Amino acid sequence: MQVFKFGGASVKDAQAVENVSKILKKYLGQKTIVVVSAMGKTTNLLEALAKAYFHGQEQKFDLLQQVKNYHFQIIEQLFRDKQNAVYDEVENVFVEMLWNIEEEPSGSFSFHYDQIVSLGEVLSTKIISHYLNSNQCANYWLDIRGILQTDNTYREGKVDYALSEALVNSDLLPLMQNHSMLVTQGFIGGTSENYTTTLGREGSDYTAALLAYFANAEKVVIWKDVPGVLNADPKYFKNTKKIDELGYHDAIELTYFGASVIHPKTIKPLQNKNIPLYVRSFLKPEDEGTVIKDGEKRNTVTSFIFKTNQILLSIQPKDFSFIAEDNLSLIFALFSKHNVRVNMMHNSAISFSVCVDHDEEKINALLEELHQQFKVLYNTDVQLMTIRNYNPEIITKLSENKLVLLEQRSRNTHQMVMKDV
Repeated sequence: MQVFKFGGASVKDAQAVENVSKILKKYLGQKTIVVVSAMGKTTNLLEALAKAYFHGQEQKFDLLQQVKNYHFQIIEQLFRDKQNAVYDEVENVFVEMLWNIEEEPSGSFSFHYDQIVSLGEVLSTKIISHYLNSNQCANYWLDIRGILQTDNTYREGKVDYALSEALVNSDLLPLMQNHSMLVTQGFIGGTSENYTTTLGREGSDYTAALLAYFANAEKVVIWKDVPGVLNADPKYFKNTKKIDELGYHDAIELTYFGASVIHPKTIKPLQNKNIPLYVRSFLKPEDEGTVIKDGEKRNTVTSFIFKTNQILLSIQPKDFSFIAEDNLSLIFALFSKHNVRVNMMHNSAISFSVCVDHDEEKINALLEELHQQFKVLYNTDVQLMTIRNYNPEIITKLSENKLVLLEQRSRNTHQMVMKDV
């Protein structure tokens, strides 16, 4: 058995969906679980819709129509037969979405976010499953919310491993006795109360890894628009290098610091059962890409991880006392409560500084509680640069014309929080 994951870029339009079909046809007859993300930039649009709905803004209906127009444009290019069941099924999803935003919010933003944003994956998989079936690529559409069970931590659902594995064995694997291919959603899960949760942005990689772990798959393949794991994001750096092979240790380090090619939680379940992960290009599916597997070989290629839209928080006791264990315990409890992940931290005598993603909903709620007990200063619009296997010349070059607000280095890693001058 193998698990394939296709991200938003690989299914962004009708031509892209046709390309996915061509790739999957090469594996007909092989037991394959296909995990699919929302199409293109749908998640960004649905996030804007969730915010508009929660804050009572009328533009929510315009945003809903944009999402609907985008998907039906793809459907009309893929399915000439207007009687195809996909038209009704997708329409029903949008009816559900409309019901969600017509009622007044009754829970937290994170709860409503998950109920709305999760439907992007439902839409994409319904379209792709129907297209594959109409194109001689037989498959079964599976609602992953009945398989991957999580707690009620909305936007960062924590997976119940024991229950999810039991459901894979009792409900998912028997389906594969009659269907060689299953198409299901990444990024989302379900609670015991039948509410939907999400696993964190870009969480479809994590879904694929979890299913591979529970089903004892032979391998996972993540299909990307890059030739494999690169030493830097080509959006920000020229002359990037492909890394042919990575050990689990190096892969975890890169994802922890924010390498966008793989979700940070992906490696652990694969390493636990020694399942190799391949990162390959859906643009050139014949190329080998990168393999991540067990091995002692360490990566020595200099790698650059560039994170934008960061905020640097400086937290100080109001009474000018030391930042000690009791203060740090309280601070980390608040970060955990609001699901704010720390990308870099630095401690001094009376100040604790952290660099985090600037998610306004999370950060505003966090700041409100921090201000009750601490003095908090912050810098917005900063960037975090992480360099693995660095040298002084590279650091000097990358910090040119930048104001370095915070800098930290270890034996292999150098991090800088910077702002444009």
